[in-house]
Amino acid sequence: MDNDRRYYPIGLQTFSELRTRKNYVYIDKTEYVYRMTNSDAKYIFLSRPRRFGKSLLVSTLHSYFEGRRELFKGLAIEGLEKDWTVFPVLHFDMSIAKHMEKEQLEAVLDNQLTGYERLYGVTSANKDPNLRLKNLIETAYTQAGRQVVVLIDEYDAPLLDVMHEERDLPVLRQVMRNFYSPLKACDPWLRFVFLTGITKFSQLSIFSELNNIKNISMDTDYAAVCGITEEEMLSQMSEDIDLMADRMRLSRDELLKKLKDYYDGYHFTWPSPDIYNPYSLMNAFADKKIRSYWFGSGTPTYLLEMLRKYHVAPTEIGGGSATADEFDAPTEKLTSITPLLYQSGYLTIKEGSEFAEVYTLDFPNREIRIGMMRSLLPNYLGYNAGKGNTTVALMYEAIYHEDMDKALQLLQTFLSTVPYTDNTDYEGHWQQMFYVIFSIFGYYVDVEVRTPKGRVDMVMRTATKLYLIELKLDKSAEAAIQQIDLRQYPERFALCGLPVVRVAVNFDSATHTISDWIISQ
Repeated sequence: MDNDRRYYPIGLQTFSELRTRKNYVYIDKTEYVYRMTNSDAKYIFLSRPRRFGKSLLVSTLHSYFEGRRELFKGLAIEGLEKDWTVFPVLHFDMSIAKHMEKEQLEAVLDNQLTGYERLYGVTSANKDPNLRLKNLIETAYTQAGRQVVVLIDEYDAPLLDVMHEERDLPVLRQVMRNFYSPLKACDPWLRFVFLTGITKFSQLSIFSELNNIKNISMDTDYAAVCGITEEEMLSQMSEDIDLMADRMRLSRDELLKKLKDYYDGYHFTWPSPDIYNPYSLMNAFADKKIRSYWFGSGTPTYLLEMLRKYHVAPTEIGGGSATADEFDAPTEKLTSITPLLYQSGYLTIKEGSEFAEVYTLDFPNREIRIGMMRSLLPNYLGYNAGKGNTTVALMYEAIYHEDMDKALQLLQTFLSTVPYTDNTDYEGHWQQMFYVIFSIFGYYVDVEVRTPKGRVDMVMRTATKLYLIELKLDKSAEAAIQQIDLRQYPERFALCGLPVVRVAVNFDSATHTISDWIISQ
């Protein structure tokens, strides 16, 4: 092993292993561990997106309650904790229970319970997971002479993929509800209970009578308990920034701008420090490249299913305002897609009013916006992903070189090869398609932009041009350009500091592609 090399905990979620390996980067979150374990709350729940450090946090709590003081040498908690009392810990990892039927889920619970029953010498004739958990807690308490700590990581993992299913969700939810039910009755024997998850299911449906769980997901004191703040990155990863900047042949400031653009922007309450996606940031430092790491690490199939179920158009994702009750809400009885988008990490808080408790939600950063639009692209360009992505890449190159005419030629040719799909016989379909494609380019895009004399269908701003785009269906590009001129749309943007380019496009419902267009400055 290179003694000077920096190592990054990508996929490494065990605190003890991370701390005993040499030269591994660890962002110190132990002050939060001390804070939550010495608060008034005994039962705590934390919601954060996948791959955001929840499992490492749970593992850190595990080592802390086992009194493994040597692992915390040099960390913040070393100066806070004096006793290092050893407690019995029951740690359940539900992340391995994804994509399972009822019998498989019960087998996972059985396996985890059996391991602890062997540890404590418990022989249980009862097969009910809830009674076995209750017996374990009582036995651990009796043997240790101290209260028990229960850690449940990714409590909702078995339910995520069936969230949109009316048949399987109630069945699996009942299994989990039954398993968690003893926690209330075992209160006298419990020192601390910590649960993590992505989504927030209601206490009634999952935790039965356990109505005293403190949800710290939006608490300001824990805003940065998961993820990496800008301050943490600059202070604890300064060496990594320099190494990556040198490899990419960028200045330190140029790299910081790119990292912020791609991976920053998360806020789980307001006000909040800027939070970077830890998975993407660690991978970027490891590879010395800017890539779509977090979004690419897991296709959000359940999310795409829910977007289809609620008929959410791409332009309707993000940019809206909501109260916390609307997005930090139980997800099993959704009336909108917003809570799932927020809790899964595809939307985040961008600003808020502390007085009114109203928040603006939007994509956190470039990685998520582009990733989401790429996932939606097959809805508009058919399911030949290879040709569709190639066409979009070539369109981006053309527009980058200020050749909108070539970009539209590429799209026209490609669309003529796409098999007919439903719901293409209205103008809004083509507007959404343009929005998705231009968003993938990473440019600023907005639709239905108000002007003093009407609304322009779409505005796209590149580094060198501002494009005003008007779309028509079964009319003509001439009609579209006349509308732009008649309503004097360019005057609305005269002060933007960029040359304004008018783009008029007409689609043909018979051929399902572009029939003609006009580009004029």
